[in-house]
Amino acid sequence: MLIDSHCHLDRLDLAIHNGSLDAALDAARARGVEHFLCIGVSAANAAAVKGLSEQYADVDCSVGVHPLDLEPGAAPVLDWLLAELNHPHVVAIGETGLDYHYEPEAAELQQQSFRLHLDAARITGKPVIVHTREARADTLALLREAALPQAGVLHCFTEDWDMAKAALDLGFYISLSGIVTFRNADALREVARKVPADRLLVETDSPYLAPIPYRGKANLPQYVREVAEFLALVRGERFEDLAAQTTANFKRLFPLARVA
Repeated sequence: MLIDSHCHLDRLDLAIHNGSLDAALDAARARGVEHFLCIGVSAANAAAVKGLSEQYADVDCSVGVHPLDLEPGAAPVLDWLLAELNHPHVVAIGETGLDYHYEPEAAELQQQSFRLHLDAARITGKPVIVHTREARADTLALLREAALPQAGVLHCFTEDWDMAKAALDLGFYISLSGIVTFRNADALREVARKVPADRLLVETDSPYLAPIPYRGKANLPQYVREVAEFLALVRGERFEDLAAQTTANFKRLFPLARVA
């Protein structure tokens, strides 16, 4: 069985499922996906992801503010975040982190927000889901500064082995998406081969970044199987073994998730 450890169910393009989220989830379940982690990205979508976790027994969620969803000039309020994290199906914090690709001018605000999420992780003990793009040094510096006692995950990992190794040394997991299947992703495939089996997760990040052979089309949770099958091939493992291992890893990282 598989788990899509990072998807945006409230943002899916459901055209091929006639607009039905039920049908999209059923299509994933039919391909062996037993659980979904629906990710919060803003104060505005917190209610939506919590609502989906209440509607479906195999959907849990996170709450947080993505670095590109910050209100201009204002970081989230810690009290708000802690209140949201009290929901029984909110099993993680984020996604949060740093993204200097699109908004390098907002680096200071992003760092302030990231620190706030890390503070919430320290207070609640819930794992943090980290987005990082073109912000390697600052991301690692803030994670080292936080020195969280519990693990977290660098999701949709796109950096090189040096950064992966540094994150692993801090206790973090590495989650790989459909990007690992892209033709120009040789460096990422090197990372995929080296990540210890017990620290690896799979995800779609749907509706973004569909794996080959669906690249350029809307991504869906059902395609996490393509990611896992490709990773098994790259790592020289049986698909069934990789699926079982990444599922066990998810359960360990997100102990509050309602996974059998």
